[in-house]
Amino acid sequence: MFRRIIRNRRQAPTLTGISLEEELALLRVELMYGLRVDRADYQRMKDGEREQVVTRLRGRDAATSLLAELRGSLERAVQPAGLRGHRPGGSA
Repeated sequence: MFRRIIRNRRQAPTLTGISLEEELALLRVELMYGLRVDRADYQRMKDGEREQVVTRLRGRDAATSLLAELRGSLERAVQPAGLRGHRPGGSA
């Protein structure tokens, strides 16, 4: 069944087409949760995200900007090693 679906799948003509991995993930969502994923809406969402990234990086050094954003995300997500197990206002 999957082979037939993938074989009959039309390639998207845009630069940001739906990859095979994304198509399999969408099929998994449809089968596991009984949801219907509109491929055209998914494509528009993906194009919109790409445009946001291009807009954010326009006029700046892309590598430096992206690195700074990733560093900020990582710092927010991970506690520094010295603060693990330490409770504010209490003893360790």
